[in-house]
Amino acid sequence: MKKVLGFTAIMLALSAVSFSQGNEGGRQKINVPSVVKKANMDKYPESKTQKITWEKEKGNYEANWGGKDGEANSVQYTPSGKFIEIVKAISIKDLPQGVVAYAKSHYKTSKFGDVGRATDANGTVTYEVEIHGKDVIFDENGNFIKEEK
Repeated sequence: MKKVLGFTAIMLALSAVSFSQGNEGGRQKINVPSVVKKANMDKYPESKTQKITWEKEKGNYEANWGGKDGEANSVQYTPSGKFIEIVKAISIKDLPQGVVAYAKSHYKTSKFGDVGRATDANGTVTYEVEIHGKDVIFDENGNFIKEEK
């Protein structure tokens, strides 16, 4: 019985060490290609003085930095370092007029989670609003485009 308990204790300890090495602050630690890190530093030199956290989303890499929660800026890159988009956190009052009205009529709320202004590689601007755990996307004029999970 002592051997079984000893073996179990060792396995639990090894699992805890393995988990902590791959997890940083509750987020999975990922290896970001140097070309992606360089692309971010070249495009956003102000990020050099910030603590950047990286995530992987739909096969791409996302750099987050700035603001109280460390996500005032959220930038996505392909694995080859090609810029996809930046989302900058904004205040609800900075949203186009139609967004709040749409949320009230379609989601029966004006309470939002994260709110951001997105600009893609082509310069197209959209607005992303988190409502009931979903990202709801609007165009530059506040017209609904789509909903994403």
